Amino acid sequence: MKVRLKYLSEDVDRHGNVRCYVRVPGKPKVRLRSQPGSPNFMDEYRAAFSLAAESVTVRTLARGTFGYLCNAYFASQAFRSLDKSTQSWRRRALNELVERHGDKRVSTLQARHIRKLRDEKRVDGDGAANIRVKALRALFRWAVEADEATSDPARDVQLIRYVTRGFHTWSIDEVAAFEKRHPIGTKAHLALSILLYTACRREDAVRLGPQHLRDGRIKYTQAKNENRNPVTLDIPAHPDLVASIEAAPSGHLTFLATEYGRPFTVAGFGNWFRDRCNEAGLPHCTAHGLRKATATRLAERGATAHQIMAVTGHKTLQEAERYTRAARQAQLADAAMAKLK
Repeated sequence: MKVRLKYLSEDVDRHGNVRCYVRVPGKPKVRLRSQPGSPNFMDEYRAAFSLAAESVTVRTLARGTFGYLCNAYFASQAFRSLDKSTQSWRRRALNELVERHGDKRVSTLQARHIRKLRDEKRVDGDGAANIRVKALRALFRWAVEADEATSDPARDVQLIRYVTRGFHTWSIDEVAAFEKRHPIGTKAHLALSILLYTACRREDAVRLGPQHLRDGRIKYTQAKNENRNPVTLDIPAHPDLVASIEAAPSGHLTFLATEYGRPFTVAGFGNWFRDRCNEAGLPHCTAHGLRKATATRLAERGATAHQIMAVTGHKTLQEAERYTRAARQAQLADAAMAKLK
């Protein structure tokens, strides 16, 4: 049975090839590069559909309303200069509120209203509640600066404190188990090497290619915040990474490519790597966990917070010092217990 996908359209080029698009009325069409029926097609469709749906402008409302303010913010240079992932979660969080509160006057909003909006979102988890507050903070910071609001009702609303374990940090044994299932020469092994020996994020892993490897060094600009406060990294290419690249040549502009020879989308790569972890019996391991593993190993081997930042691209000492503090604690405990012998 043929399933009709919303907003999906097709045309045929002059060579007889079928081209697929996600086309939302009033919005630019998004070309789908994967072939219909391929494993990556639905991932690409969902990503394009999500982007198109998020880009639909909320209904037009009078100036001074919450809906108007969100529209103005989405159209601002401040918002458009954010990286795509930040735009995405802020737009989702705010549009969710516009659906119910778009016609309310911004001038009547107070901190108690923001706290109520925060607390009602806790049904989806404390993290989701905090995301809502962060989106509102960003909105009103911009609004005050742009003279679209006279005060910031979200400024003093506190985030909910909660304990989270975050992404699991890969152990040496887990890396070995993955490499045993996906030996050198496979695309999965190459993906692991890129993530482990550069400490890059998924959005960087899918963009790295031969042009970034020069004179034994990996040089690239991180995708996160590249339009606002770009971080460019220049790190030595680890011998194991070079060996993995040489053993699994892709012949493309990116080291990692789909089976159709096209670059991965970030979501598509995440799903694909998730499957490779499952095949290795590591369902609890993730791509981001390898970034944490590299930072942890560096700290355990005596790297300073500044040295870790030079590899991972963390912007503040506080972020990098989490790893050095944990390493120092373990080393101090070893030294202390040795005195009991």
